[in-house]
Amino acid sequence: MDEKEKFMRAALKRAEKGLAQGEVPVGAVIVCGGKIVASGYNRRTATQLASSHAEMYAIDRACRKFKSWRLPECDLYVTLEPCPMCMGAALNARVRKIYFGAYEQKGRSMTKELAESNLLNHTVEVEGGVLEKECSEILSGFFRSMRARTKKDARE
Repeated sequence: MDEKEKFMRAALKRAEKGLAQGEVPVGAVIVCGGKIVASGYNRRTATQLASSHAEMYAIDRACRKFKSWRLPECDLYVTLEPCPMCMGAALNARVRKIYFGAYEQKGRSMTKELAESNLLNHTVEVEGGVLEKECSEILSGFFRSMRARTKKDARE
């Protein structure tokens, strides 16, 4: 298993933790020097905060660990293509590279445009499709289950 797969599998484990808590299963890890230094998973349902995304938790934890808002030697691994808010946080933190698994199916992420925009005098390299099948499956399963529960509730 190569390094990208290793760290994306770690992000998937975080997504599974969120899934077990009823959250949309998205997980993220921050890697620096070949080691995971921070992680996070979606917690929007638990916190009722729009900003409670996996990437935000991972970035915040890494910043606290390094006592710096800059993470120029760190890479972000996330199971789903980042939304504009999370891309903004990664750019603001000067993350070196973002690896993501599943592509945002509705095309709302703007990942490529934001990564190359040179906002804040920083661009970030992005690579998508790392363990895409596994990352997509956990999300698809969650939403399938949610739709089935909604249909069942509607019948009752």
